[in-house]
Amino acid sequence: MGEAWSWIREAVLAGGLIATLITVLVLMTGSWPPMVVIESNSMQHDANGEVGSIDAGDLVLVMSDDRKNIITFAEATENGGAYEGYENHGMPGDVIIYQKNGGTDTPVIHRALLEVIANVSGGWDVPGTTLRNVDTITWTFDILCPYHGGDYNLKVENWDPVHEGYLTKGDNNDCMIDQPAANTQSQGSGLSATNPDGSVGPVQTVKEEWVVGVAGAEIPWVGAIKLGLSNNSDSVPGSTWTKLAITAFILLAIPAIWERVANRVMETAPEVAQARLEEE
Repeated sequence: MGEAWSWIREAVLAGGLIATLITVLVLMTGSWPPMVVIESNSMQHDANGEVGSIDAGDLVLVMSDDRKNIITFAEATENGGAYEGYENHGMPGDVIIYQKNGGTDTPVIHRALLEVIANVSGGWDVPGTTLRNVDTITWTFDILCPYHGGDYNLKVENWDPVHEGYLTKGDNNDCMIDQPAANTQSQGSGLSATNPDGSVGPVQTVKEEWVVGVAGAEIPWVGAIKLGLSNNSDSVPGSTWTKLAITAFILLAIPAIWERVANRVMETAPEVAQARLEEE
């Protein structure tokens, strides 16, 4: 009975710690769930993965956009701008998590290139650029695109955003923008989405209410376990499994090492030596 009670007590303590951790994360991020597992390599910067960018198999905290002002790539690269030099996950600007067209597809986690705001005069304003009250958006980003053996800067030409919101792109999607209407033929087709009415169409400018949150800190590799168990780990970098195994070994070894060190310290303590003398 004593041993069974010990196991029950340990299980309750472990459950309490997990519940406390989840509660802290929810309070800190203002989101539920407070973190997501990255399933694709659309944000990957290196074939082997790297800490600091978003790789398949990473866990990423989801910060509520009510608590975190979204800074776009355009704002973070504006010369002399308030947010010049700001970076998140390896590049300028924030990475946002959004529901495509407000539907029920798996949320997308991509970088916000720019934000389009309706001008009271009827045109569009784009913070971080010189575009004010324009009918369509034409802008060149400091992002190199390989094409026919050369490089050119990513450019949006005569794009009509239709409504306010964000233009987005995966860091690893070459120069293909999520919104098909903003792509030229050489950039790619963009993404499609299942609309709330069940129809399928192109991804539109991301409305504020479609934003689930802003990508916060990452916990590398851990989410690969979930992807492996669900047979969805094809995009996980091969090196992730090695790093995950090494991390698990270190975490498991720490308690054993700590116990040995503690026992040695206790053995050399004056109180222990005195107790031994008294026993003799």
